[in-house]
Amino acid sequence: MKPIAAKMTYDQYCLLPEDRNQYELFDGELVMTPSPTRQHQEIVGKLFRRLAAHVDEQLLGEVYIAPLDTIFDQYTVLQPDILFVCKARLPEVGRERIEGAPDLVVEVLSPTTFHKDLRRKMAVYSQFGVREYWIVDPEVRAIELHCQAEKGLELSRRFSSQETFESRLLSSFRIVVSSIF
Repeated sequence: MKPIAAKMTYDQYCLLPEDRNQYELFDGELVMTPSPTRQHQEIVGKLFRRLAAHVDEQLLGEVYIAPLDTIFDQYTVLQPDILFVCKARLPEVGRERIEGAPDLVVEVLSPTTFHKDLRRKMAVYSQFGVREYWIVDPEVRAIELHCQAEKGLELSRRFSSQETFESRLLSSFRIVVSSIF
């Protein structure tokens, strides 16, 4: 009989060396994430600056950038590229990390994280009630908008390079897709 592997908890995760921000915890499984590419970081930076400026101007809440522990439950801790928490929920999310689902998560795809962002993270974000999930694909220069529906996150719309992306959650946020690539 094969022994059952114990799931790692967030408390155990916190015992990892300081470079633990290269790891994520999926249902107790520790998964290493390679360092992002320069292109990935440029896209994350552009999106973060635009989103943070909009959120600050409208007094909507807070925008954060990775690495920042986002704890969905004791066995699931992710490091979204960008996340947003609305003002009303800020008191409940914790002082040093995000506890619970952010309202919005943005992931920029990389060849090494493609499967994880599209499948595993989508499942977590859907299960725990992330209201909006943006998947930014540098290869095809597009942004997919996924919104929480009755059965979890569903693709609402795919915006191509020549279009203007519009968030449903942040109704007045718009960005020309080509401007981030």
